Amino acid sequence: MIIMNPSRFLRHVLCAACAFVLGSAVLPAAPLKVAYSDYPGWTALAIAEQKGWFKEAGVEVDLLWFEYGPSMEAFIAGQVDAVTVTNGDSLVTGAGGAKNIMILLTDYSDGNDMIIARPGIKSLKELKGKKIAVEIGFVDHLLLLNGLKKHGMTEADVELVPTPTNQTPQVLASGQVDAVAAWQPNSGQALKAVPGSTVVYSSADEPGLIYDMVVATPQSLAQRRADWVKFVKVWDKVVAYLADPKTRADGIKIMAARAGVSAKDYEQFMPGTHFLTLAEGYKYLSSTSKGFDSILGSSVIADDFNVKNSVYKKAQDVPAYIDASVTADALK
Repeated sequence: MIIMNPSRFLRHVLCAACAFVLGSAVLPAAPLKVAYSDYPGWTALAIAEQKGWFKEAGVEVDLLWFEYGPSMEAFIAGQVDAVTVTNGDSLVTGAGGAKNIMILLTDYSDGNDMIIARPGIKSLKELKGKKIAVEIGFVDHLLLLNGLKKHGMTEADVELVPTPTNQTPQVLASGQVDAVAAWQPNSGQALKAVPGSTVVYSSADEPGLIYDMVVATPQSLAQRRADWVKFVKVWDKVVAYLADPKTRADGIKIMAARAGVSAKDYEQFMPGTHFLTLAEGYKYLSSTSKGFDSILGSSVIADDFNVKNSVYKKAQDVPAYIDASVTADALK
């Protein structure tokens, strides 16, 4: 056994400590990995990437492109630090074991989610006793229930036809159903596929039913909180870029290119996407209202819907999913 001279040992420890400190100083932090998909509230992140705004803010970010479902799968598999989802799907992901924290509210659906009826049907009330194609347990099922309730009806007053959302345009065109529930781009495709079809209810009739956001893993948020504040801070530049008539077209062009469609086609999704500044988002994130005018209220309603429809069995601790402090710090 070698007994090290105390002074030599101390020098050894100090040298090792210095090497660690120097190494930490020169090694850049790993980029934050964020999975995102083709909804306008999220493709807008591509503007920040292309303009170099994350680097300007002092944070390295890898935006990783996925279809919506696979983006959540990547998050569940631990391949990314964060993912873009609706508040309802945040709960679904968490109930499945992938805990997550809502840190940035990007927008709420303001008409992109629709109930579309075949020609001749002009109102939701007229769908009583009719067949409606909908993906059971998904957010547009919740939209349909909300609309039925407002018109004095329940699920029992219509016949639901379980249908994957991406098949709703074809199903409506086939004449097998009287209406479909779908979000963009499927809802737009359904309207094109069946001339004379009508939007009888949409998310514009219940703002706050569907919020869109960035959620992070609790581990990444705990370890890289300062970087997440920088990430969130950039969002206001994105919203301002899209709000400015001088730069809006360029922003939409970037978003459309990311989604692989023409800017003209993509622009039609913009009115149904209510983008939120950080200050506006903070108001919804921090509110304790029980209605659709807060993330907490909307998410509790979504949680109840998910349990009733066996999306998952146990009600979630909704407040534990929400952290308004990151946005609050980004606003300072």
